[in-house]
Amino acid sequence: MQHETHAAHDRHGHEGHHDHAQHAQHAGHDHTAHAGHDNHGAHADHGAHAGHDAHAHHQHGGKVSWAMAAQATLHCLTGCAIGEILGMIIGTALGWGNMPTMALAIVLAFFFGYALTLRGILKAGVDFRTAFKVALAADTLSIAVMEIIDNGVIALWPGAMDAHLTDALFWIVLAIALGAAFVLTTPVNKWMIGRGKGHAVVHQYHH
Repeated sequence: MQHETHAAHDRHGHEGHHDHAQHAQHAGHDHTAHAGHDNHGAHADHGAHAGHDAHAHHQHGGKVSWAMAAQATLHCLTGCAIGEILGMIIGTALGWGNMPTMALAIVLAFFFGYALTLRGILKAGVDFRTAFKVALAADTLSIAVMEIIDNGVIALWPGAMDAHLTDALFWIVLAIALGAAFVLTTPVNKWMIGRGKGHAVVHQYHH
């Protein structure tokens, strides 16, 4: 009887040990697989986060070429040149003095500078209100700097303010003033685009 009891106890202990081993193996398997799965998810999240950071860095901190900055400056310069020449023509035709004529030229320079940007954004299907806000953000500082330099050169150049449209001096000084404005405004645009400002806000509507 004792022998049978002992045998039953051994068999029960052996089976318990077997069950315990299976349970340990199952627990280890689940834990390892689950840990691996968690690590995989964490890795995926990390990869997505890194990709997002890289995209943000590219948009706001990436290098901006001088060609891109020059193109943005030339865009503003075109509008400024149209506005200034038109303002000079209107002011001269109406017999206005130097200051009213220059004021009109500056107003028209801003108008045509914004108009060129608006035209490109509206073509992308953006509503006028949004497009106007984008144009203000993109061109205001650039046009302002350009106008200060441009009109400063004309105002300081001896005899330039009194020159008429038929005088060679008028066109020579205007060309020099616009050239100086282009050269000095390009670094400003490069700095702004590199920080996601200026014409950088327009680029998303051109793709």
